[in-house]
Amino acid sequence: MRAKNVEFEVTYVNLREKPDWFLEISPHGKVPVLKVDDEILFESNAIAEFLDETVPPRLHPEDPVKRARNRAWTDFVPDWSKAFSGFTYAKSKEEMNETLAALPKVISRLEEALTKERGNDGPYFNGDKLSLVDAAYAPFLQRFTYVDRLVGGRGALDAFPKVKAWRDALLADDCVINSVPADFDMEYAKNLQRRGVYAATFLDGVAAAE
Repeated sequence: MRAKNVEFEVTYVNLREKPDWFLEISPHGKVPVLKVDDEILFESNAIAEFLDETVPPRLHPEDPVKRARNRAWTDFVPDWSKAFSGFTYAKSKEEMNETLAALPKVISRLEEALTKERGNDGPYFNGDKLSLVDAAYAPFLQRFTYVDRLVGGRGALDAFPKVKAWRDALLADDCVINSVPADFDMEYAKNLQRRGVYAATFLDGVAAAE
């Protein structure tokens, strides 16, 4: 919506204590939910596709083949999310190292995609403009980067220069920066503490013993 300059209002929901009005409009009990007049839309990709079809400028490629391939890479997000969430929410140093070792298999898929799909220097997935693929991956790269820096940087992206540059471009984009509240770092830190994850042991400024 920010990339398309759509006027909107945000209502934040405490997902640990979901209000009844939210559960009535969110079939899966998840965010985001978009209310358009009296219609309710849910699930991130469905909302993004709706906005792309109804509000210019179009963020999907105009070429139907390239558009279909973009959608296919958006469908890869659950695999990406599972791998990166395993790292960010690891309960121990050993578990974090195990998930870290598994990340290259997933990251390499996107490194190859950035090489073959765009055929240019980016900096975004298709080129010099944000796309729906960028919007789909940015939140996971944002959270992964927060945790990776918190635990001292494990170099997961070092062997993948295109993904690393893509991440850097996304996290420097105002649309991505402003997609979370100003106190995001603090709230995400609280989330890590509540979950009792390994990364939370670094929050007090004293690194866990190596």
